[in-house]
Amino acid sequence: MTLSPDLSARAAPRLVVQAISRAYGGRRVVDDLSLVVEAGQVTCLLGPSGCGKSTTLRMIAGVENPDQGRILIDGVEVFGRGRTVPPEARGVGLMFQDFALFPHLTVAGNIAFGLRRDAPERMRRVEELLEKVNLSGFGSKHPHELSGGEQQRVALARALAPRPKVMLMDEPFSGLDNRLRDGIRDATLDLLKEEGAAVLLVTHEPNEAMRMADEIALMRAGVIVQRGAPYNIYNAPVDRAAAAFFSDVNVISGMSRGALTETPFGAFLTPGQADGAAIDIVIRPQHLKIDLDRAGRGPNPTPMEGTAARGTVTRARFLGYESLVEFRMEFDGSRLTAAVPGVFLPKLGTALWLMIRRDRCFVFPAEDRPA
Repeated sequence: MTLSPDLSARAAPRLVVQAISRAYGGRRVVDDLSLVVEAGQVTCLLGPSGCGKSTTLRMIAGVENPDQGRILIDGVEVFGRGRTVPPEARGVGLMFQDFALFPHLTVAGNIAFGLRRDAPERMRRVEELLEKVNLSGFGSKHPHELSGGEQQRVALARALAPRPKVMLMDEPFSGLDNRLRDGIRDATLDLLKEEGAAVLLVTHEPNEAMRMADEIALMRAGVIVQRGAPYNIYNAPVDRAAAAFFSDVNVISGMSRGALTETPFGAFLTPGQADGAAIDIVIRPQHLKIDLDRAGRGPNPTPMEGTAARGTVTRARFLGYESLVEFRMEFDGSRLTAAVPGVFLPKLGTALWLMIRRDRCFVFPAEDRPA
């Protein structure tokens, strides 16, 4: 799928990538990829390891060149049509997961490294950034004297020091423990917005993308399969794999017959599917409801929830903020999981009635079963 930017009706965006591809050993790791990032916007390239995210960043930075396509920064072509601008002349900042600080330089020396040595505002810029990352007074320290979170903030300040037009970040928070990560991500996002750079962040963590991004570009096998605001990507996934990338999912399998698919919860409308086609109905665990008031009295359909179905508890786990309860359904022996806020740990073998939010279900052609 090619998502080509339309540049005709507005001023040039900060970063434009048009149909770039890259192959290694005859295998395309990035395939006809296009995206646009505006100044002050954070776009996350989200996907599993090996899907081409980091390769895309390296091509934008100029560390390696695409086999085809164009890259423009502020409307100026930095790659394409026989033109290749070197990395140092692209106005791009880079930040990696290992921070890559120079151990022999002080904090101030690291931040000033990319600035012109004769620039009168050089140390003023260093002090400004140290204050912005809450490290005032740390300029004379060396990287080994800092915590992981402090090193991350120095790396951010160094990348921002030359005032890059585009900031490229490759898993920049993966080296931090969970206790520090959220706070540092939020502080980083505030500073990036303040500086006004176009930010392209690579991550394989959906929660990080949802927390930081104005737009998510979901990648798979070198291709952007879906792009949009986090809310839209989460609530309108393009396929079953996209839904499953953001959270655990239940999959209810069936066959489409006359635009209807029979399930433990009654018939689902599946228009547009061929008669006899295999169908996957996908629902997240938090939208599978345990009907504690029913007490085994039998189904009582409602327009939104449809028919109730009975299942037997096969496992129950408490996760601190919610409980996960797994069921074996009487209808067909399938297994479904419900997420329940707080503590709910029914005994194994308990029979309970379940209902689903039909407006929270996604219907897709089956991915892993023959039709």
